[in-house]
Amino acid sequence: MPKPIPLSAYRILLLEDDFTLSSILQEFLTDQGYEVVCAYDGNTAIDLGYEKTFDLFLLDVKVPYCNGFDVLRELRKNHKHSSAIFITSLSGLDDLSSAYDAGCDDYLKKPFELKELELRVKALIKRSTLLKTDVLISIGDTLLFDPKSGRLNIEGKDIILPRKEAKILKILLSYPNEVVSTQTLIESAWNFNEEASEENLRTHIKNLRKYLGKETILNIRGQGYCIARS
Repeated sequence: MPKPIPLSAYRILLLEDDFTLSSILQEFLTDQGYEVVCAYDGNTAIDLGYEKTFDLFLLDVKVPYCNGFDVLRELRKNHKHSSAIFITSLSGLDDLSSAYDAGCDDYLKKPFELKELELRVKALIKRSTLLKTDVLISIGDTLLFDPKSGRLNIEGKDIILPRKEAKILKILLSYPNEVVSTQTLIESAWNFNEEASEENLRTHIKNLRKYLGKETILNIRGQGYCIARS
């Protein structure tokens, strides 16, 4: 199983124009082991997003010069694909729609508990870590998977897997011959705004088995799934 990466290796961009709240969040996340870089207006956040590499964007929406939605749109437009959480007092359905249209992964309404923020940050960091590898992965003697494109090559024939199934396969391949819990698979492959269930997961696993073979993805009852690569 891959060795865990220390949290200090992860960098968070925090955009919050309330200096008191920004200080509280920075201190809390730093105590959790993350490196936190603060911005107090949208333009500064964009500049920092260009200059540095971040593992997570934590963005308020109602900030000076450029609102958080536009900040994330600009970063996404320039191929900054780090996970993103909006933290905001806005709570309407239109606001929620704008947040996800801008490219966020989660949306946390103010006021919120610091523990809830911690859990959501950890979940997104875990997911981004699991999905980071872009090298070609061999599965047995006849299959080759490209995690970046979701392309599965079976005896020379290319198949583009649906997005969700490509994610699930990529996660399983991150832990060869190890059991990945159902909870980890759901948390890592589904966004917070998507409905997820064990039944949905079983359906996607069933579809993957059609390509990989039943013996390749094993169901460990009560624990999760395991992919056998050797």
